Amino acid sequence: MSDMRSNGPGSPVLTTLAMALLATTLAACGSAKSKSSSNDQPLTATFAPVEMRTMDSGLSASGLLVPREEAAVSTQLDGYRVAEVLVDQGAEVAAGQPLARLDDTLLKAQLEQAEAAVANQEANFERAEAEARRVDGLDGQGVISQEQIDERRLAARTAKAQLASARAQLGDLKVREGLMTVRAPVAGRILERTVRPGDVASHAAIMFRMARDGVVELNAEVAEAALTQIRAGEKADVVLAGGATVTGVVRLVSPQVDAQSRLGHVRLTLPVRPDVRPGGFARAQFNTRGAATLALPERAVNFDADGASIMVLGADQRVHRQKIRTGARSEGFVQLLEGPPAGSQVVLGGAAFLLDGDKVRVAGAGAK
Repeated sequence: MSDMRSNGPGSPVLTTLAMALLATTLAACGSAKSKSSSNDQPLTATFAPVEMRTMDSGLSASGLLVPREEAAVSTQLDGYRVAEVLVDQGAEVAAGQPLARLDDTLLKAQLEQAEAAVANQEANFERAEAEARRVDGLDGQGVISQEQIDERRLAARTAKAQLASARAQLGDLKVREGLMTVRAPVAGRILERTVRPGDVASHAAIMFRMARDGVVELNAEVAEAALTQIRAGEKADVVLAGGATVTGVVRLVSPQVDAQSRLGHVRLTLPVRPDVRPGGFARAQFNTRGAATLALPERAVNFDADGASIMVLGADQRVHRQKIRTGARSEGFVQLLEGPPAGSQVVLGGAAFLLDGDKVRVAGAGAK
C-alpha cells in the first residue's frame, strides 16, 4: 500500500515525467518557430522582365557565284575564217570594243563586183529614163506607136528596179563588212574564250562568254521556312572561298521553291573585284530581323536533367520554378516559345541558390 501511494498523482516521479514532457514540447515548438522564421527570411536576387523583342535570326546560306547577267558573243556570218583574236579570258572590255576579226579577202572581191554592178545599173537607168522622157506628151499623136511609148516607159521602170536590187546587194555586203569585226555587245569581263585564229566562223558557235559590267552574284540556297525572313535590299556578309569577306546586297528572293529539295534561291549582288570569280563557292550570313517575339535574358535560363527552366517572381514575393521552351538566341537574349507572359519578372542572379517557394527581395532590374 505504501508503494502505490508513492506513485499517485502528487508523487515526485509523475511530477518529474510531466516536467520533462513539457520541456520537450516547448523545445519542439521553438524549433518549428525558428525554422519558419528562417524560411521567411527574404533572399536578395536580381530580376529582369520577359519582354517582346525583335530577334536577329543569324541565318546563313551557301551557294555558287554566278554572273548577274551573262552575254554570249558569236558572229552572224558563216564560212569566214577567223583572222585574229584580240582579247583573252579575264579581260575587261567596253561595249563595242573589237574582240576578233574575220578574214575579209573574199568579201572585198565581192564588194568590188557589187559596186561595179551598181555603176552599170545606174548607167542603164539613166539611158532608159532619158528615152522614156523623149516620148512624154506624144500619146495619141501618131508620131510613134503607143506600143513603143509603153515599151520605153516599162524599160525605165525595169532599169530603176534593177538599180535598186544592185544597191541592195551592195548594202548587204557592206553590212557583212561591218560584221567582219566581232564586237562586245556590252561592257564587262571576258569569262571564257573558245575561238581560235583559223577557225571557220559559224553563227551557232559561241566565241566568248562575258559577265555584263563584271557583276557577279551569290546564288544562295535557302530553306523554304527562312525565305520569308529575307527582303530585297538587305545586306549580308559573304565569305569567299579564300576567306575574304565582302558585303552583298539581296537583289532577288526566289518566288518559287524547288519541289524536291524544298529550297529557294536568293541572289546577292557582290562588289566587282578580282577575287569574286564566277563558279566559286561562298557563304552568306544574313542579319535578318523577324517579327517581335517573347524573349528573356539568357542568364535567366537554368538547365538540368528535366530541361530548361526559370525562376518566376510571384505576387507573394516568392519565386516559383517554371519549365520553358526556348528558340533563337541573339545579343544575349533567348526567344521564349513556351513560358510566362510578357511583363513577368524572372531571376537573373542567385537562381542556383533559390528553391521553389523561397521569399526574395528584388536587388535591381536586369539591363535590357
